[in-house]
Amino acid sequence: GCMDPAAFNYNPDAKKDDGSCIPVVLGCMDDLAMNYTSLANSSDESCLFAHAVAQGIWNIDPDCEDIEIVPGQPISLNDQLPESIEVQARSGNNALFIEIDGVQVSGEIDPNGDITVPSQQIQIDPGLGPVDVDVEGQGKIESESAGYIDLTYSGSLFTFPFSTTCNIQLSK
Repeated sequence: GCMDPAAFNYNPDAKKDDGSCIPVVLGCMDDLAMNYTSLANSSDESCLFAHAVAQGIWNIDPDCEDIEIVPGQPISLNDQLPESIEVQARSGNNALFIEIDGVQVSGEIDPNGDITVPSQQIQIDPGLGPVDVDVEGQGKIESESAGYIDLTYSGSLFTFPFSTTCNIQLSK
C-alpha cells in the first residue's frame, strides 16, 4: 500500500510501499462551481458559485460606440452610464437584474458565470429626453472581482434608427 502520510491514499496499515501513492490535489470539487477543479481529490472549500459572486455593486468601465444621428454631433452612451451598477438576485436560481442608473435590465447567469441579457425594452435619456431602446447582450463573471457585459442598444431617435454596442468591464 501507500506508506507516505502526505499522500491522498496513505494507508497506515501498509507494510510495504507498493508505489501506489497519489498526491493530494486541493481544489473545488463541486462541478456546479465556476472554479471546479476536475483533478482535485481533496476539497479546499474554495468553491465559487456564479450566481452568488455576481451579486453586489460592480464598478464599470464602459466602452460604447457613439450614436451619430447628425454628422459631427455624436451622442455618447459612456456619459449616460453610472460609475457602478448593482446586480441583485431575482426569484429562481439563476435570474438576476442589473440596475443601471435606476433602470433595471433583466438577465440570467449560468453556473459557469455566463450572463445572458435577453432582448428587452428600457428607457434611457441621451440628453434629448427619454427614449425607448431595445437592449440585449451577453457577458461573463470571470472571477470574484472581474467580468464583462457586451450590450447592444438599438432604437430610433427622431425617426433615425440606430444600433450601438457597449463593452462594459466590471470590477469589484
